[in-house]
Amino acid sequence: MKKLNKPADPRVCSVGRSLEILGDRWIIFIIREAFFGVKNYDEFLSNLGIATNVLTDRLKWLVENGIFETHKDEKDARRKTYVLTEKGWDLFSIILSFINWGDRWLADEAGPPLTLHHEKCGHTLKPVMCCEHCRETIERKDVTYDEVWRNRKA
Repeated sequence: MKKLNKPADPRVCSVGRSLEILGDRWIIFIIREAFFGVKNYDEFLSNLGIATNVLTDRLKWLVENGIFETHKDEKDARRKTYVLTEKGWDLFSIILSFINWGDRWLADEAGPPLTLHHEKCGHTLKPVMCCEHCRETIERKDVTYDEVWRNRKA
């Protein structure tokens, strides 16, 4: 798979660059499953209800882009396991953000489909983004940026 057929962004932008790799629902679902401990092709297939050709294509894409690496399956050397790399684990906050947003805006009368727990303190987890330096929660009104992209080419 060369690219995921996404329109080109005329600006050099980290959002656009990220979407070039992650901008497909199956990609996000596969990564979500990996965070829940899935490593085997058959388990991805079963959990997602995805077509085999699509799963094969997306896993290959994720390996090519350094999100997963493959290892021989310990139980069956003819099979591979898909393990998140450091680059892949760095997507954890994105998945947590999706969960948080979906729980807030899309949950039905029964509530969110799963509850996250913070093992260190034992409380239910509601993820928030904070500044790496002062640890204050980030709010839109407190964020500014430099427009470096205007002087760069894709």
